[in-house]
Amino acid sequence: MKCALITGGSRGIGKSICIQLATDSDYHILINYQSNKAAALETLQAVEEAGGTGELLPFNVVDIEDVQSTLDTWQDKNKFAIIEIIVNNAGITKDGLFMWMKPEDWNNVINTSLNGFFNVTNHLIQKMLVQKYGRIINIVSLSGLKGTPGQTNYSAAKGAVIAATKALAQEIAKRNITVNAVAPGFIKTDMTSDLNEKNLKN
Repeated sequence: MKCALITGGSRGIGKSICIQLATDSDYHILINYQSNKAAALETLQAVEEAGGTGELLPFNVVDIEDVQSTLDTWQDKNKFAIIEIIVNNAGITKDGLFMWMKPEDWNNVINTSLNGFFNVTNHLIQKMLVQKYGRIINIVSLSGLKGTPGQTNYSAAKGAVIAATKALAQEIAKRNITVNAVAPGFIKTDMTSDLNEKNLKN
């Protein structure tokens, strides 16, 4: 069984990725979420309505022990399953001017996007290297490319993931594993509901 793991897959961009993968491929969709099980179940239903198969895989990408134990337990129960695709989509925003930014708002954003990428990808990459195949897709942001006022923490996190993508791609390309980053423009999701779309059209 070939599988695709989408972190933060229950809502927004992650949900759309799950549904599109189910529509376009035969991959078994692993829908990661942290707390909103109802939303994750809605995504699973949409995956199945699209003709795909899937299951929920709850863990907190920030907690490396949670990541490792959950993925190892899942693998033990699915001996012949292979995670060939990782979509690192989990991310949060805690916007505010840098001069007034609280340390927890800096750390939480960095931990989710950057350390979440490390925790998940680092744990799964050994099997990809053995299989000599894998696709790693990191969902980043234009904020990480050009910077966005009021999002110094988010811009830093996504910029770091972009740089990590470039480095890791060069490390493992010879093993037939690609690493790419996708930086969408403004997309209306729960996470962007508080942003002024007009102010971002610059």
